[in-house]
Amino acid sequence: MIRVGVLGAAGRMGRTVCAAVAAAEDMQLVTAVDPAAAGATVAELLGEAAAGDAGGVTVADSADALVEAGVQVGVDFTVLDSARQNLASMAAGGIHAVVGTTGFTPEDLEHAAGLFKCSNCVIAPNFALSAVLMMRFAELAAPLFDSAEVIELHHDAKVDAPSGTAMMTADRMAAASGEWNPDPTRTELLPGARGGQGPAGIRVHSIRLAGLVAHQEVILGAQGQTLTLRADSYDRSSFMPGTLLAIRAVTNRPGLTIGLEPLLGL
Repeated sequence: MIRVGVLGAAGRMGRTVCAAVAAAEDMQLVTAVDPAAAGATVAELLGEAAAGDAGGVTVADSADALVEAGVQVGVDFTVLDSARQNLASMAAGGIHAVVGTTGFTPEDLEHAAGLFKCSNCVIAPNFALSAVLMMRFAELAAPLFDSAEVIELHHDAKVDAPSGTAMMTADRMAAASGEWNPDPTRTELLPGARGGQGPAGIRVHSIRLAGLVAHQEVILGAQGQTLTLRADSYDRSSFMPGTLLAIRAVTNRPGLTIGLEPLLGL
């Protein structure tokens, strides 16, 4: 039985993770952390039915509770500043980490790799298997096309742009092919109309709208043809198979692992 703690437990993703862990036969939700809901019970966050045996767990106000509860794997879906602190706390406590918080810089990832020597860490920009496959397909297609653009669409509470998924997609496409047609645009009537210029000149566009959850398109073009790859997450439950996969796998992945691809053999 894997003893799991969830950070950011009161947020929408945190509550979804708590419910998924509570329902998994090989996992036990032993603590939840969220300063905004400290003192509440998991049953109060999720309802009695969804909380199951974890209903009586009290929400703590700091990551120190993970060590006190004997957590083996901590799951972090918080915000960037909190996640940085939580990573350091988990590494110091010998706790494995699964992190879905986005916005990490390359320097953050390098720092995290140095932290996890006695325990392991998986950081993924997206836990939806459809999105993982989309990124892989885009990477495979990149050398066969002349131009490409990435359009990511998220809910109106997402604070970072572009998304981590969009940035990883562009990075992987650029690594697969550095030869793309130049942007023909010479005049932007509205600054930013062509989106942000990512690696190898690949344009990345961010949309934030109420009603969305997490969506991304990659459009690749060549003479007389285009290829459109799209992944849609309509509900946060779409991220749970990948999250549970990472929880089960992290103990056997020494050091820092970026993305779910290595866990899926992609």
